[in-house]
Amino acid sequence: MATYRKRGGGVQAVIRIVGHDPESRMFATRTQARMWAEQREEDLRLGRLAPHSATVGDALRRYANDVSPKRRGARWERLRLRAIREHWDKAKLPVAALTSAHVAAWRDGRLKEVAPGTVAREMNLLSAVFTHAVREWRWIPSNPCLTVTKPAEPPPRRRRITDAEVTKICLALGYECGRPANMSQRVAVAFLFALETAMRAGEIVGMRQKDLHLAEQYVELPRTKNGDRREVPLSKRAVELIGLLPESDPVFGLESGTRDALYRKAKQRAKTDVRFHDARAEAIWRLSKKLDVLQLARMIGHRDVNSLRFYYAEHASETAKRLG
Repeated sequence: MATYRKRGGGVQAVIRIVGHDPESRMFATRTQARMWAEQREEDLRLGRLAPHSATVGDALRRYANDVSPKRRGARWERLRLRAIREHWDKAKLPVAALTSAHVAAWRDGRLKEVAPGTVAREMNLLSAVFTHAVREWRWIPSNPCLTVTKPAEPPPRRRRITDAEVTKICLALGYECGRPANMSQRVAVAFLFALETAMRAGEIVGMRQKDLHLAEQYVELPRTKNGDRREVPLSKRAVELIGLLPESDPVFGLESGTRDALYRKAKQRAKTDVRFHDARAEAIWRLSKKLDVLQLARMIGHRDVNSLRFYYAEHASETAKRLG
């Protein structure tokens, strides 16, 4: 419902719609303000914005509300869209007037605030929004991101985790052994489980009781990051870790946001730079010593086995020992 108030020599209309940021505009008369507010509220509710009136911020907002919820990692995508939108909402640039020069200027400004890898990922998301605006909404004739150079992404993080670091992280989460007594301790068990299975954090917190096949030592993931169904074999240790948990659905009794917040706080207490996702890479290192490349690719859900070559690399001196 819109609200109106006299300001200066005119009337300010303010509209608030769930899922959208508040909007306001000044008009000479209350009648003009009411006509604008009623039309704007209807357009926002129905997602019906004419290209000449829709801004880049409107496009980002509509994508976050209509498209992101249907995608994997919706929560993180919407958070990233919100960060991107801060700039474009201030610019109030009509999406129909957007050019590659505007995108390049945004990229250069963003590079002063965050790392190149972050900007590259944000540009991928921005490009997805504009592609949708071209193909589905018919708001713009072409995607201006396609002709803008992305910053070079840094090489993949290569971080090994020592047993001492694992112990330090678990202690920072208040866990030593046995059945976890609170949410922080469940995060610790999830971290240990990641080291055994190389599963992603989202896959771990999303596990349901119906997905578990403990007698056969595997868990079924109906839908993973790349959209594929996957069966992950479980070591005896991984089965033991699940057995420590009180039965609940989801299995670990954690939400992604809770898991992330608790781990970040523990990482600060432990004074370590080990990320939760580093457990996946460490597990892949360890599994590469037990599985051939095709078995490993199938277990962790990599479609391109070439991406795993790094984990099978060994020094020339090690190869020489095997040659005799």
